Amino acid sequence: MTLAVWDYLNEFEAERDDILDAVESVFRSGRLILGDSVRGFESEFAAYHGGGQCVTVDNGTNALVLALRAVGVKPGDEVITVSNTAAPTVVAIDAVGAVPVFVDVDPDTYLMDVDQVPKAVTERTRALLPVHLYGQCVDLAPLEECARAGGLALVEDCAQAHGARRDGRIAGTTGDAAAFSFYPTKVLGAYGDGGAVLTGRDETAAALRRLRYYGMENRYYVEATPGHNSRLDEVQAEILRRKLTRLDAYLAGRRAVADRYAEGLAGTGLVLPAIAPGNDHVYYVYVVRHPQREVIMREMERRSISLNISYPWPVHTMRGFAHLGYRPGDLPVTEHLAEEIFSLPMYPSLRPDDQDRVIEALREVTGRL
Repeated sequence: MTLAVWDYLNEFEAERDDILDAVESVFRSGRLILGDSVRGFESEFAAYHGGGQCVTVDNGTNALVLALRAVGVKPGDEVITVSNTAAPTVVAIDAVGAVPVFVDVDPDTYLMDVDQVPKAVTERTRALLPVHLYGQCVDLAPLEECARAGGLALVEDCAQAHGARRDGRIAGTTGDAAAFSFYPTKVLGAYGDGGAVLTGRDETAAALRRLRYYGMENRYYVEATPGHNSRLDEVQAEILRRKLTRLDAYLAGRRAVADRYAEGLAGTGLVLPAIAPGNDHVYYVYVVRHPQREVIMREMERRSISLNISYPWPVHTMRGFAHLGYRPGDLPVTEHLAEEIFSLPMYPSLRPDDQDRVIEALREVTGRL
């Protein structure tokens, strides 16, 4: 039997009664859209982050789209971000008609190289969009300073960083807005699509609520355009409410798996995750590096162990973004990482014997290289 990179079936078996009770409770309520479960989850998710307001939406990509619109990003504006990210980060910028501007990443942590950001700012720059990647946070202090100096919005992409902290501050609470995804494989995942935006600004929260509901504040009356139909449904909200109470346990489980990898894979020649100073990593994925990645992945597949590459193609090299005009070599660190990085099975329910199987196989394969 193949060991998967992600596995929420084991989680479902462990939480089955609670998940099914969540579904039944919504069905019996008779309210399937923007009801008590959505309001409850929004309140509880905001409270988990120490306050502010949470506005839920239908997926993580639209969380970014609506966040960018809510902070005032318009067609033709530039948004500074990274190319070493999931494509939806950049798709969202494109969806609002803005222009993605890429900076390179740190070669050790793979996070945005914040020192490059001020040099990328132009008179057209409207927002900074750092990505808290793989489970740890970008250093936002220099970006806050840059944003203040230039009158720019700061929007955090927290899709991979539920519960992560840097210098004690939880991801999603520094910028003008922060977008989250609840895709099933995420640290806090739904049983389908889902997303949310956190903000400490009342006017941004009000704009988000209009944007997700056709531009309406009251039913049938459109206050502003463009509006969307981007609502989180009640079933997913109620499931997320139940799972939010277990988020800290999920984080502890992921960190235990990461610690076991760090101990078991020392000395193999794999470059293991580097944790930036002050970061509390939540290990959405456990990303390693090796110059002979393809050989390793092929040999592991022969042993029925699946690995993944996050991400094999930097966004600036994709045909869909050729119009941006980036050329090979423009982001050398990002491009080099894409040739070597891959991720190991990582989820709280990963059993020690299965993880030992991964470790032993990797030690065997890398020992022959």
